Amino acid sequence: MRELERDRSDTTGCSRLAVVGRGRLGTALAAALGDAGYEVHGPLGRGADGSGADAVLLCVPDAEIAGAAASIVPSRLVGHCSGATGLAPLAPHEAFSFHPLMTVTTDGARFAGAGAAIAGATPRALSFAADLASALEMNAVAIDDGDRAAYHAAASIASNFLVTLEAAAERLAAAAGADREMLVPLVRATVENWAKLGPGRALTGPVARGDEATVARQRAAIAERAPDLLALFDALVDATRALAQAERATAHAHREAVLT
Repeated sequence: MRELERDRSDTTGCSRLAVVGRGRLGTALAAALGDAGYEVHGPLGRGADGSGADAVLLCVPDAEIAGAAASIVPSRLVGHCSGATGLAPLAPHEAFSFHPLMTVTTDGARFAGAGAAIAGATPRALSFAADLASALEMNAVAIDDGDRAAYHAAASIASNFLVTLEAAAERLAAAAGADREMLVPLVRATVENWAKLGPGRALTGPVARGDEATVARQRAAIAERAPDLLALFDALVDATRALAQAERATAHAHREAVLT
């Protein structure tokens, strides 16, 4: 994995871009890339052949990439927006991938400042993917095919699973008579601390300070109010305990190094 530094100029001469896929991502990217200066065709419906474009960006589900690529006429760059999929489904086209590491809702997305995982079957294809990222003011990182599943799992944990976790917290808060709004400042501060300090130094709470009696009371409350969340709670306590122990070991080693 390597971060690519580029200016915003187009280095491939491919300024006409067809975006295939009318879902959230296709719609958001078509608008953003049009604003960035590309001549965007679309978003087009599935089955579009890419005629009139220099490059085609497929914003379709992973299982449909190969079929959508097969509809594209030859002699143009063809890419997909999947985070977990390699370039093989795009054969025999000159292939690239461009995965914006940003959540896209029905309200759209802001891409500037976000990461973008890219790949290319040729130097020109990789350069084009990097140009897309540069035009949207994103930070491009080249991810090899063999690393894409791990990269995408990290993205799912950081974004999708975080929402699942907050949904569990929201349920428990509601059971205690508190609403989601009370949790929002805490969640925002926690994410900011993680971004600034890293996981070990950002960790707080009863597990981090070794307060097992409080952890036990929390577990009993979950068993009573939301027993289906017990397995999740136990797994998270175990993982958090391991993180806290690793942080204490690191801090101890640092103190020993300073004293010697």
